[in-house]
Amino acid sequence: MSRRYVASIDQGTASSRCLVFDHRARIVSVAQKEHRHHYPRPGWVEHDPQEIWSNVLTVIAQALDKAGLSVRELSAVGIANQRETTLLWDRRTGLPVHNAINWEDTRTDHLCRELAADVGQEWFRLRTGLPLSTYFSGPKVRWLLDHVPGLRSKAQAGEVLFGTMDSWLLWNLCGRHATDVTNASRTLLMNLQTLDWDDDLLDAIGVPRAMLPEIRPSSEIYGDAGAALAGVPVASVLGDQHAALVGQTCFDPGDAKCTFGTGSFLLLNTGERPIASQSGLLTTLGYQLGSERPTYALEGSVAITGALVQWFRDNLGLIGSAPEIETLAVSVSDNGGCYFVPAFSGLFAPHWRSDARGVIAGLTGYINKGHLARAVLEATAWQTREVVEAMHADYGDGLAELRVDGGMTANNLLMQFLADVLGVPIMRPIVAETVSLGAAYAAGLAVGFWSDLDSLKRNWHRAAEWLPAIDPALRERGYRKWRKAVALTVDWLDDDDE
Repeated sequence: MSRRYVASIDQGTASSRCLVFDHRARIVSVAQKEHRHHYPRPGWVEHDPQEIWSNVLTVIAQALDKAGLSVRELSAVGIANQRETTLLWDRRTGLPVHNAINWEDTRTDHLCRELAADVGQEWFRLRTGLPLSTYFSGPKVRWLLDHVPGLRSKAQAGEVLFGTMDSWLLWNLCGRHATDVTNASRTLLMNLQTLDWDDDLLDAIGVPRAMLPEIRPSSEIYGDAGAALAGVPVASVLGDQHAALVGQTCFDPGDAKCTFGTGSFLLLNTGERPIASQSGLLTTLGYQLGSERPTYALEGSVAITGALVQWFRDNLGLIGSAPEIETLAVSVSDNGGCYFVPAFSGLFAPHWRSDARGVIAGLTGYINKGHLARAVLEATAWQTREVVEAMHADYGDGLAELRVDGGMTANNLLMQFLADVLGVPIMRPIVAETVSLGAAYAAGLAVGFWSDLDSLKRNWHRAAEWLPAIDPALRERGYRKWRKAVALTVDWLDDDDE
């Protein structure tokens, strides 16, 4: 039986999915299952790792069953994962010692401030390309070691293991404790130059080396899977946004993509050199394919975009489903002067203010739910504009175009407003599942299913394009108003606030 397909596991913030692709990068099958979010305290967000692993097994079986495929028809499987979400498990039993702490969780805010006071933000940024923030994994590991009794001594002995979701899935699929350079670059523990764990960083944050996974390239054979994929090589691991960079075939310096999901993440390929951001962006790994030199990227991470639409639906009840927000938003011609800054977990790039909280500004008696819906959508575009301006300042050249993907790209009003706000063409590919496709591409390259990057580029085809169609003066006026609204969000927390 010939191996004609590649599968990918996309373990995301809201759900786990399995997609199967053919050689022309067409989706053959897809299965998806959501998992629960746990909110023990305000600002705390957790997932059950066992539930996620069970869901992954379920979607693998469902995806193969839907397509009538056997595992013997798969050449390889790749993994893409929600980044920074942190979990620890017992090496002997394989059981988690605590729920996974989600990337949105802000419980390490005080710890990050203490670390910044000890050695300074710049000390971390020079080594990792990252600011000290609750966003990243290292402080989350330290929090668990400090708060779960007896855990630190076990971690020092290598009896308790740390990993992001990719490592958890690798451990369960093929018994290997490893991660790739993209996920490791999001921990505040890896040196961006050496691509290895940094002893000075480990000492500063307080994380034992014995609990850390091996760091490997993004595209290579990690091992043969067991469980539902028995005998299939696990041949790639990438953080989800890095996978999308590969899936969008952004292989040349200056290429950029933005994924619009729970949050939004814009990555710009900077080639073989890391560019130290002076504008509030992250310097990160783009990907590393086998033994080739790594590709670096600048990233602008926006915490709340699609999650704001979910909040609008679930907490306010003004719409019954996420797609309804476009219908409500087009019932008015503009935002009525209303701006919504969704700093629910603080502000990420380019501000990095964990003390910020969300605001709705410009309210008058004229505002109705249509204006609020429009402000919700426009918030995604304005936050993206802030990131693009920071990238221009760091990289030097402006964007020629922006390739987009993710669930929010189905919203035509938002995509047109994004083109208007950025002043560049916005392009969506036919295969919009670029996170899953990027993991499949990297796995397929590792086993020879695809021969080279040019063959992947030939698979990319445009499905939709939005061109700027706004008066530039009106665009700049709106941006000035947005920045006024952002200024209202900071310094919200007092020192004794949790």
